[in-house]
Amino acid sequence: MAQMLPADLAKKTGSGLLSFPVTHFTPENTFDESAYRAHISWLLQHNPAGLFAAGGTGEFFSLTLGEYTRVVRAAVEETAGRVPVLAGCGYGTAMAIEFAQAAEAAGADGLLLLPPYLVGAEQAGLAAHAEAVCKATKLGVILYNRDNFVINEDTLEALCERCPNLIGFKDGYGDIELMTRIFTRMGDRLTYVGGLPTAETFALPYLEMGVTTYSSAIFNFLPNFANEFYAAVRARDHETIYKGLREFVLPYSSIRNRRKGYAVSIVKAGMKLVGRSAGSVRTPLKDLTQQEMDELKTLIGSRS
Repeated sequence: MAQMLPADLAKKTGSGLLSFPVTHFTPENTFDESAYRAHISWLLQHNPAGLFAAGGTGEFFSLTLGEYTRVVRAAVEETAGRVPVLAGCGYGTAMAIEFAQAAEAAGADGLLLLPPYLVGAEQAGLAAHAEAVCKATKLGVILYNRDNFVINEDTLEALCERCPNLIGFKDGYGDIELMTRIFTRMGDRLTYVGGLPTAETFALPYLEMGVTTYSSAIFNFLPNFANEFYAAVRARDHETIYKGLREFVLPYSSIRNRRKGYAVSIVKAGMKLVGRSAGSVRTPLKDLTQQEMDELKTLIGSRS
């Protein structure tokens, strides 16, 4: 199946709500491909604009290169061209290139470039890392600005000049001034994606800065709510937005914020509670406690 051209990928990615599928594991902690494929098929019934396979919510950090290839290929085969599949990639530059090329070989349409492993670096080093990955693949690349990979508008502009396949910028850092400077400088050269956890919390103010879409982890277990909330954001329906924040998103975030790593754990917990279990998270992440599961169950029940 033909992979999407970078320009087409940019347009499609910015056209609607994006989903970050979790990666399913068996009780023996191996990749559960059949369950993952079934989940992808179910997500597609709710019309996401794109899927990020093996991203942050998909526990990219825990996957071997072989597992990663299977995850991406399964997502590509299940979507069958109906929506673009973007694969996470990261670690040091050499490893990121290996993952990028594996994703391309598996049929992915694009890449989400996650921060490099562990080390901090200057702008020139971050730019060299991103450029090397972009030039190692024909796929469209979205940079994920967060943690130890935070670039400024000057670095981003230079990268855009040197890397035609750099098509997007996902913000997980939350510096409003920086985001304003980037959008003012780059305009429609890039597609902008909201990436702060939980993305729904920041969706309305980010829309005002030109960020037309975001990746919703909640989409994994409450896709109808996620779609309705996104529609309200795009319509600037403040009453519906703040009702959703008050009644679900902020209480959900309160549970998520209790422990490090819960941004992923709470999604798998939600899936278990709606009868679509994806197994446990891999270490060093930990699952929610039973008390927290009970709280989340009540919260999810309020959406029924």
